[in-house]
Formats: sequence, structure tokens, C-alpha cells
Amino acid sequence: MRRTANQRQPESTALLRRVLAMLLAWPMLLAASTAQATQVVDSVRLHRAPDHTRIVFDLTEPVEHKVDRLGNPERLVIDLSGVELKYEMNRLDLTGAPITGIRVGRHANDMTRVVLDLDAPVRPRTNLLKPIEPHGWRLVVDLFDSDPQPVRSMEKVVEEQGGPRSMIVAIDAGHGGEDPGAIGPSGVYEKTIVLQIARRLERLMKDAPGIEPVMIRDGDYYVPLAERRRLAAEKHGADVFISLHADAFTDSRAHGASVFALSNHGATSARAGYLARMANDSDRVAGVYEEEKDNSGLLGVIADMTMSGSMAHSLFMGREMLEEMGAVTKLHGDRRTVEQANFAVLREPSMVSVLVETGFISNREEERKLRTAEHQEKIARAILNGVRRYFEHHPAPGSWFAEQRRRNNGASVASHRIQPGETLSAIARRYSTTEAALREANSLSGDLIRVGQVLTIPGT
Repeated sequence: MRRTANQRQPESTALLRRVLAMLLAWPMLLAASTAQATQVVDSVRLHRAPDHTRIVFDLTEPVEHKVDRLGNPERLVIDLSGVELKYEMNRLDLTGAPITGIRVGRHANDMTRVVLDLDAPVRPRTNLLKPIEPHGWRLVVDLFDSDPQPVRSMEKVVEEQGGPRSMIVAIDAGHGGEDPGAIGPSGVYEKTIVLQIARRLERLMKDAPGIEPVMIRDGDYYVPLAERRRLAAEKHGADVFISLHADAFTDSRAHGASVFALSNHGATSARAGYLARMANDSDRVAGVYEEEKDNSGLLGVIADMTMSGSMAHSLFMGREMLEEMGAVTKLHGDRRTVEQANFAVLREPSMVSVLVETGFISNREEERKLRTAEHQEKIARAILNGVRRYFEHHPAPGSWFAEQRRRNNGASVASHRIQPGETLSAIARRYSTTEAALREANSLSGDLIRVGQVLTIPGT
């Protein structure tokens, strides 16, 4: 039956009322949606490194942001869209940073503005990092110093090493800053434990004749893996590189110390491969900008290390260290062999390089020991003794240890490993021989020599 106009009117009125109700409710729905979209940030961290300051905002989701530099006076303005900053920024420790004060304001359109007052110009750089254990989303703001710390030239390093010289040992405390490393059952961070051990080792080595220690990281900040090697080899001219760790394993029963060297044929065990993958993931966890490809130039590095003998000498030194460590702590699986895997931090042909697992922080009992000053001191002293034994058994030409051997039993130098910055003429002068004699003894057609190459010294 067909409806009349009077019958259709109530339906039209009801529809109109529903539309009006939706229009009236829309602002409230929009406000509720906006409130839900605003994320609350209640965790901010600041790390000071030798050449930059890093500020990290912990997020629950990505955030739109903008950074502007202002002068007269120097300021950095950080705008965060859809963010309510509840963290008290004045709680941050600004020691050593170029920041003199921090101001926070809430602006229109649900935007939070953070203003950093500066006492010197900086070069800002931001990076929005995707979640990776143990972190969620992060906004990283790096403030690079305009006047970075000067780096010693290699000519200066070689000059300082003239005559019977000390062996330079680079001590690398793993992880740091945004990369906590493994986390023990009690909540202690691996980065904290290994820095404490590194400082103890540095102190012991400073008191040891013939050894000069240098620290790759001496605070709670992150150094990229490739940069650790570069600092050790190029800035400090290190003979030896020791990377300290206290890692975790999927099985919490795993325990004991280990020593690792770079591998030229894959990992020697599943555990070694697992630990290498975890260690190589540090750059991603820390959020560095230029990640190194795992296999970048690896075959060339291995060939150089094999030719120079640094890979073999890494195994020699590792065995000495295991012998000493086995006297003060348990070794993993009671094995006294140096394991090998593709650790990115060990890929430097000019240095004898090892990675030391001081114990498993994932093991409750071992974590308890690693937190004590007494056990840390024992581990540090064992590492020192192992390094010293290696230097005594394999004294580098021109070193304090080589001089001691010569004085003790009349042994003379028979070879020389090329250090960064050295030339054939400088080596000839050091050993009172000629460049022509060096070329003949080593089948060299010219003056080209490579860092890490071992030369036979004629007339010894």
C-alpha cells in the first residue's frame, strides 16, 4: 500500500534529528580522537660522548618532529607533534654538554616545544629509530660539537714510540649509551660491568712496565663498532685490541669466561656464532647512522690478517689469557681453546685483536660475582697477566719487552711488524741497516709496505 505525505513526515523528521545529533557530537568525537592520538612521553635520556651529546625521547609510536637552530643567543628548538612531555627535563645531567638550560612549552595544535639553551654552536642530527630490544620507538637528537677534540697524527704517534717503546693496548668496554648490552637477572647492565672492569684493567696496565693502555670508551656513551677499531688503530696506534663483554645466552645455565678471535672459516661453535650476531647488532640497538655491512671487505681483511700474522697472534695471545683467567674463574665448558667467529669489532689487520667474555651475566651466580669489586679485579689482573705473557713470548721489535729479552739472554730482534705511519727508511734507521738490505731480505721491489706486514731484519 502506498504511504501518504503525512505518513512519510515522521520518518523524515526522525532522520533529520539523527543527522543533527551526529553533527552536534562530531566535535566531541574529534576531541576524543585527538586525545587518544596524543602520546605521553615520560622517559628521556642524555648521553655525553667525546664529540657529541645525545638526547633520546622514548616513544610508544612514531612522531612528527622538526629541529631548528637559532642564534644570538645559541638555541636549538625541537618541535614534537602530538606529544605531551611529562618528563622533568631539568632532571637530566648536563655535565660536559653544551646545554646550559632546557625549556618546555605546550603550543597550539597539540605540539610540544623543547628549547635547548647552548653555550656553543652545535650541528644537530635526528633519527627516528624503530623498535629493537630492549627499546621501543625512539627519537634520537644528536648535537655534534663544532670543534671536536683533536686527533693525534700518526707521525706523532710513531715519534712517541721511538726507541724501546711501550706496547699500546686499546681497552674496549663493549656496548654503552643507548646499547645496554645484556641485562642480568637483577637488572644490571652489561655496559656497566664491562666499563668497571675496563677501568680496573687500565689502572693495572698503567702500573705495568712496557705497557701503555688507552680507553676506547671511558663513559656511558656508544662508539660504533667500526669507529672502535679506527680509534684504536689510527688514533692510538695500538698493537693490541681487547674488547670486554659479559654477555648472555638463551640458556641461563651457561657460565664461564671465554676468549674469541676473528674467524676465517665460520664460527667454531653455535654459541660463538650466536654471540657474534648479538655483538654485531650493537650498532642497530644504539641507533648509529652509518651501519657497517657485516661482510663488507671481510675476505680482504682476513687475507691481510693472515699475511700479517695478526690472526695467528690473536690466537697466541688468547691462549695466554685463557690460561690466566682459568686460574681465577671458571672457563666455559672448561675449554682452554680460543673460539672464533665473525665479530665485526675484531676486523682490523694492523692489531692483534681478541674479544673477552668475562662471564655470563644471564647466569644468576655469575652475575653476582661480576658485580663485586673483588672478582672484577681478579678478571682484570688475569687479562693483564695474559697480555704480558704474550708480549714476553712474542716481543715486538723495538719494544720494551724485546729490550728486556736482549738484556737477559742476548736474543736479538729478527723481525719487525709494520706499524701505522712507518716507512722503509725509518725502519732501516731504527735497526742500523739500509733500505736496500731490507728490500733484498724481504723480496721487495720498491718501498711499498703495508701496516701489519712482518719484515725480516737482515744482520740479526
